Amino acid sequence: MADRITERTDGVTAERVTETGGGTTVIERRGSGAGILIGLAILILAIVGAVYLYNQNARENQKTDAVQQAAGKVGDAAKDVGDAAKEATKP
Repeated sequence: MADRITERTDGVTAERVTETGGGTTVIERRGSGAGILIGLAILILAIVGAVYLYNQNARENQKTDAVQQAAGKVGDAAKDVGDAAKEATKP
C-alpha cells in the first residue's frame, strides 16, 4: 500500500499529513518561528526601557541632592548672618 502525503502552508505554519494504508495518520505542524523573534524584540525593548527609566531616576535623585545641599548651605549662611547681627547689636 502506498502512503499519501499532503502538504499545506498558510505562510506562517506548514502542515504535513502522511496517511498510510493501515489507517494510521501522522500530522506534523511546524511554525515559522516569527513569534519567538517578536517576543525577543519585545523583551529587548522592555530591558532598554527599564535601563532608561532607572538612569533617569538616578539623575533626578542627583539633582534633588544638589538642591538640598545648596539649601542647607544657604540656611547655614543665613544663620551666620543672624549671629553676626546679634553680635553687632551687643553693647
